[in-house]
Order: sequence, then C-alpha cells, then structure tokens
Amino acid sequence: MIQTVRIQNFAIIRELETELYPGFCVVTGETGAGKSVVIEALSLALGARADKTMVRTGSEKAQITLAMDPDRILTREVSASGKSLCKIDGEIVTLAQLQEQTAGLVDIHGQYDHQSLLMVEKHIALLDLFGGKDVADAHARVHETYGEYDRIRSALKDLARDAAATERELDFLRFELKEIEAARLTIGEDEELNARIRVMQNGEKIYEALGRAHAALSGDGETSLTGMAGDTRDALSSLSDFGADFSGMAQAASDVYYALEDLQERVRRAMDGVEFSQKELDDAQTRLDQLDRLKKKYGGSLESVLEHAERAGARLSGIEDSDAQREALERGLSSCEAALRAASEALSGLRRAAAERLELRITAQLEELNFKDARFQIAIESEPGAFTENGFDHVEFLLSANKGQPLLPLAKVASGGELSRIMLAFKAVTGEFDGIETMIFDEIDSGISGVTASIVGEKLRRMAAGHQVVCITHLPQIAACAAHHYVLEKGTDEAGAFTAMREIVGEARVREIARLLGGKSVTETTLRNAEELIRLSAG
Repeated sequence: MIQTVRIQNFAIIRELETELYPGFCVVTGETGAGKSVVIEALSLALGARADKTMVRTGSEKAQITLAMDPDRILTREVSASGKSLCKIDGEIVTLAQLQEQTAGLVDIHGQYDHQSLLMVEKHIALLDLFGGKDVADAHARVHETYGEYDRIRSALKDLARDAAATERELDFLRFELKEIEAARLTIGEDEELNARIRVMQNGEKIYEALGRAHAALSGDGETSLTGMAGDTRDALSSLSDFGADFSGMAQAASDVYYALEDLQERVRRAMDGVEFSQKELDDAQTRLDQLDRLKKKYGGSLESVLEHAERAGARLSGIEDSDAQREALERGLSSCEAALRAASEALSGLRRAAAERLELRITAQLEELNFKDARFQIAIESEPGAFTENGFDHVEFLLSANKGQPLLPLAKVASGGELSRIMLAFKAVTGEFDGIETMIFDEIDSGISGVTASIVGEKLRRMAAGHQVVCITHLPQIAACAAHHYVLEKGTDEAGAFTAMREIVGEARVREIARLLGGKSVTETTLRNAEELIRLSAG
C-alpha cells in the first residue's frame, strides 16, 4: 500500500506531501486544482513513460517519491532536458526493472495504462485464481508434468546436437583418452620425480658430504663420534649407583649414543641410495617431460589431466550411447506427453466451468453500474499439443459495453470514466483474489449522477474493506462514502501559483461535500444535506 506521497516541481505542483491510509480515500477539489495531475505523478512513479513537459516551468527537475508498505521507497526523477531516473530504495534501476517491481503493487484506472486487467497475459492467472482450489490443484499437476516434459524434450535436443558430432571429434576424444590412460598417472608422481632428479643431478656433491658425515660418525678405524658417545655412556653408567644425578647423566649419554648410531645407519643408507646410473637419470627426466607435456595440454596439474580424461570419457560415452539414450527419452517423452495432455484437458475443463461463473458475477456487477446491455465473455482458445506450464489454453477477457457493439478486448472497449467504471465492476470481483492491495480510480464519475453515483460509492467503500482504494471524484455521493477525504487547493505566494493537498475532517469535510452538492454557493440547506449524505453513506 502507498503510505506517503511526495511530489516536487511536477506540472502545476510545486511541492506536495501527504500520507495515505488503508481503506477508502477520496480526493476532491475545484477544477484546475490538479487532481488528475496527482494521478499522473503516481503513474509516473510506478513506471509510466516520462516527458520533459512534466517538469514545472522554471525548475531543473521533477521528483515523485512513494513510500510503500512494507518499507519500500520508489523514486522517479525527470529533468528539464528530458532525462529520466528511476530508484528503488535509493538504488538506481532501469525503467523495465521499476515496472517489473511495481506491476503487482498498484492498479490505476482512468486515462493511464497502469492497469493489470488490460494485460491479456494476466487474464489466465486471474481466471485460475477465481477457480479456487480445484483449478489450483489441476494447474499444479500440469505445471509439474510440463516440467518433466520440458526436461526430456531439452535432453532430446541435446542428443540431436551430439548426433551431429563429426567422426573427427570422436577420433580426437579417443586419442586424448588413449594418451592419458597410457601414461598411467599417479597423483604426486611429478613432485617425487622432481625431487629424485635434483638428487641425481647433485649426486657427487651429496655423496661427498654424506661420506664426510659417515666418517665422522663411524671413524673408519679412527676415533668416531659414535664410539666416543659409547665411551661416555659406559663411563657415566658406572656412576649410576651413586645418585639420581649420575643416573640421569648416564641415561642422557645413552640416548645420545643410540641417536648417533641411528643417524650413522641412515647416512649409510643414503649413501647407498645416491648411487645411480646415467640411464636412471635419463629415464626420470624423460618421464617428467611426459608428465609436463600432459599438464600443459590438459590443465596445469596431474589432477586436471585426470579430470579431463573423466570428462572426455563421459562425452565419448554419451555420443556412442546416443541411440539407446534417444530411444529411452523418446519413450519417456511419449508417456509424459500423454500425461500432460490429460492434465491439460482436465485443467481446461475446470477453467471453462470457472469462466461461466466469473462471467455471471462480472455481468451482474456491470448491470449494477448501469451497463444494462453489457455483455462479458471469457474467450478460451485451446490448442492441444501447444503445451506451456499453463496447459494449452489461451484466455482473454472480452466485453461489449453497449447494445449492438461487438465483443472486443478490454483495452479497446472504452476510455476515461466509462472504462474506470468497467474496471470497477471487474475489480469488485477480481479484487478478492488478485493480490493487488492499492487501486486508484480517476474519472470514475464521468457521465453519472444520482443513484448510479451512490452505487459506485458504495462499491468502492465495500472494496476498500480489504484494500487501499483512492478515488478522484467531483460527486458528493462518492466522496461521502470515504473513510479519508483529501482536498486539493490552488493558491499563490511570492513564488507563484501552487497546489496543496490536505486531509479534511469534521466541519471542513461537511463544507466540502456541501460545495460538491451546491457549487460555490454553500447554504445552510446544502450543509444540512451534506451532513445527511455523510450519515447515510457511513454504511
């Protein structure tokens, strides 16, 4: 719902800000005060096309801001040069994005085009909503079955593309797989080879250093570190009985001895390992070169090479097994299509039954609004086989507003006030389930008076029980039915002419209703009549 409206430098409005409330709100005012300008500004904020002529004379830009419930701010700016800017919650968006985000928020009925009922693509959804649980369940079955149908159909299209793969592609995939499989890759092998090659390339240096270390540890006939550690251990062990301190030193010496003995053995084994042939180095380098070529070709690591092989194998299998897959998918598609056809036929039947009920209800509403010769029809065209997630029906609302006129799409039937009243008849029914919270009616009172005006006011009041309904009117019978009454007034100051909007209650409202009843001459009689009209319209 709209909570706050702020309009700046738009047409004849210099600055206007007001709060709107849930329920039935009317806006009245003298001719030229800018009532329809307010509606035009609201329409612009909701995504209508902008025009630089909308900018107030002498201003750089016009700005309209709507605070919506819950916590959404819509802003539209139009510069004097014609540039337009749209924002949602302070973030710049495209006009298309603004229109998409506001499509289900507000309906404006009048000379503007922000009306969901004029959008043919929405008619099928409105009919389904009116149909209730039976239609909703049938639609859910169609939607689910269509999803599977579309999935299988897409898979068949993919197979058709695969069938067009050339023998060259198959040969290429087989070559890649053979090359990778022949290499017998092991994750981490390249790192091990690099380390081994570095050892072999520096073998002489490594062997010499290991030899010196082994000589120091073993002594090679002379005094050795291991031997000296053994002598130290033996000497301290002989003192173990003379106290814990000596015993600890003996244990430490023993640990050192065994550590040196272990190190000596490791150095010896390392010396044995350094011994290699030139052939062994050449073989390792050749293998590493092979791995590097595969990594460069297939992704940079052995893991990537193996992943590529897996993908290539799946692709090859998919192409080679496409005939069997195609047959299975075609059988599945045939079965799914039969189920979808049956579900769509069931949904279509329920829609036609719901359409008859909706036609009766809307026709009754039109008759109450003095469209005595109006004919309303819901055209349902079925095209079996042309499946969508909505089945195979195309739905459009058609209307003949006057006797002798053909049934036409809603957008071509009427304009201005007549169209507003036609939309009122529709919204009196569809407003119960279409999910649109705010409805704005402009020119709804054009060409009516008396009893018809009272009926229109009463319908708007009842509709507002679960919605926010805003109506621009000059008829006292409609204004008297409102829960909130706003008046637009012209004025002048040192900056020029301006338009103000304020809510009126009590005596001020009575005087405004009296003005609508009697024109400029507000008398005691018109004031009493205004009070009586408000009382009778309270519902």
